[in-house]
Amino acid sequence: MNIYVDADACPVKDIIIEEARAANIPVVLVKSFNHYSLDDQPNGVETIYVDTGADAADYRIMQLACPHDLIVTQDYGLAALGLAKHCIVLHHNGFVYSNENIESLLNSRHTQAKMRRSGQKTKGPKLFTDEDRERFKATLQRAIGS
Repeated sequence: MNIYVDADACPVKDIIIEEARAANIPVVLVKSFNHYSLDDQPNGVETIYVDTGADAADYRIMQLACPHDLIVTQDYGLAALGLAKHCIVLHHNGFVYSNENIESLLNSRHTQAKMRRSGQKTKGPKLFTDEDRERFKATLQRAIGS
């Protein structure tokens, strides 16, 4: 198993790295060049930079991921692709994407995009809380078996 992280806006990278290192699981952070950093990563963590195109990180993750790998993303499209490839896919809020919930999530995203295009206001994401961090950590631990 490898863990692939859609890392540009991921607020739980520290948790992923800590838990993966404890379980001896490699982590790959996929970021756009807009988020380039000279910071060193700990052993077992690789950073891959991609072009700044809308889905460049998603495409790179899907090139790398194999069945039973774990993907962390808030992008429903990437989650759907990961599920189709038989990956475990987690949202940073601590829920697990599944074949049972992805269609509803994609439909909701589509409806919200249509509303925005027509000039309607939609709500943004809820604030990320300490409870979300703890829920993600517990979900990640279950997913990697630690």
